Amino acid sequence: MTNKTITVPDIGGAEGAEVVEVLVAVGDRVELEQSLIVLESDKASMEIPASEAGDVVEIRVAVGDQLSEGDAVVVVKAAGAASEAEEPQAQSTPASQSTAAAPQQEPMASDQQATQSATASESAAATTIMVVPVPDIGTDGDVDLVEIAVEPGQRIEEGDSLVVLESDKASMEVPSPASGTVVKLLVEAGIAVREGVALLELEVSARQSSAQTDAQAAVADASSAPVSESTPETVAAAESTAPAAKPSAAAVVSDVASDASGVYAGPAVRKLAREFGVPLAQVTGSGPRGRVLKEDLHAFVKKALSQPPAATSSGAGIPPIPEVDFAKFGATDPQPRSRLDKLTADNMSRAWLNVPHVTQFDDADITDLEAFRASLKAEAERRGTKITPMPFLLKACSVALNANPKLKASLADGGETLVYKHYCHIGMAVDTPNGLVVPVIRDVDQKSIWELSEEVIELAGLARDKKLKPDQMQGGVFSISSLGGIGGRGFTPIVNSPEVAILGVSKASTQPVWDGSQFVPRTMLPLSLSYDHRVINGGDAGRFLTQLVELLSDIRRMVM
Repeated sequence: MTNKTITVPDIGGAEGAEVVEVLVAVGDRVELEQSLIVLESDKASMEIPASEAGDVVEIRVAVGDQLSEGDAVVVVKAAGAASEAEEPQAQSTPASQSTAAAPQQEPMASDQQATQSATASESAAATTIMVVPVPDIGTDGDVDLVEIAVEPGQRIEEGDSLVVLESDKASMEVPSPASGTVVKLLVEAGIAVREGVALLELEVSARQSSAQTDAQAAVADASSAPVSESTPETVAAAESTAPAAKPSAAAVVSDVASDASGVYAGPAVRKLAREFGVPLAQVTGSGPRGRVLKEDLHAFVKKALSQPPAATSSGAGIPPIPEVDFAKFGATDPQPRSRLDKLTADNMSRAWLNVPHVTQFDDADITDLEAFRASLKAEAERRGTKITPMPFLLKACSVALNANPKLKASLADGGETLVYKHYCHIGMAVDTPNGLVVPVIRDVDQKSIWELSEEVIELAGLARDKKLKPDQMQGGVFSISSLGGIGGRGFTPIVNSPEVAILGVSKASTQPVWDGSQFVPRTMLPLSLSYDHRVINGGDAGRFLTQLVELLSDIRRMVM
């Protein structure tokens, strides 16, 4: 008898996902890819499919357990195990009856059958089916699946691209976790997916999926003795003597949904609904068999909040701007906005409404900086790069931020806590054909001007090509928005919350500056510092901006 332990596959880095439903019971017959349990992490719900077909002989989990990749779920008797075990018994009877008739043929037939059985067993053990899900993509929302790069029957190597996903800010390719052959596609182009969604089935060698296989083998070895004693007869006898020992999958589902509302939802979803104050009966479930997911609750609450208030003449509600039919005044060309444009608009509105903005202005004399930058042109060409003012701005800001740490802090706990950060990652706003994105340069204070120059060019290129990864746009403590290449004498940038300050940079110009005895031409750079007045007061901002102007006016101060 052969028993297989089915474990939790790669679930995209989710650790400690909660078991919210057990969909099978001991004695149930399960088919390949049939759902066994439902896991729920802080980002998504996911069903764990059966990687083996057979009869369930043991369940290793219960509702409420916390599971991670490699943890045992159930033990099944493989679909072919019974026939393989019973075949020698079935053959022994006719063999013994026909001993006198064919004494010479039995050993030969037995040897052939043993050889065939061994060959089949080796073949089955050589490969396994791996379900490849959407990995951790740095967001808990849906992303568009814009392209499938493989097809069933195709041989692929580890690291080959499987699909292309596109979020609001970037495109990303999902690589294959192992070498193998594509068996079946589980998705199609054009749909929205999220972390944990199964993409395809991949036939790989047992050695290729070593982490998952080793975990399965360890669990199987630990449980081999008691499992090997289980037979269909003993399982049936145990169930007949203890009918209430383990409820069926249907009974579990019934218990979950047997409250007054009659809604099919797990404990975690019900708890979240109570916290939101949402009547579950009013939420439409999008999960299997109409199960209500966390995402359904989020969508319900978002829709409720987006509804205009019943009366806008009183209270804190903001009256909506009425729609206008512009076509009645002349020809129009309505164009749908990109997702990135709409997301940027939402973020800016949220920041403007929640953050009390103040903006301070000053001019930095960058005459010497520009002369020094011009002197580096030949060296930059030898290095295969180009030096713009941005690396100097980044470096100067990092020095001023470390000297004024409140400007790289953030509010937390509803404003009760101010979180000071010991790192210096700075965001750099990049204007792209698809909208504004802000890639983040990490550890600016630890990098040279040349390193910053190369990284600025690289990230700006990725931003324009929509190839930035989500983690390349996260973790900033401060932002710089430069309009120097476009023009303008000043503007009031909106703070990129949860940051508390942002620097606006306008176009430099030559201006007459009094040196104490005469006016001399100097290159002046207009700076605009917007900040969150809940955290930063005028003195904090004044000291930061004064120091920044001094650093840009005399770049030697950056190394002091």
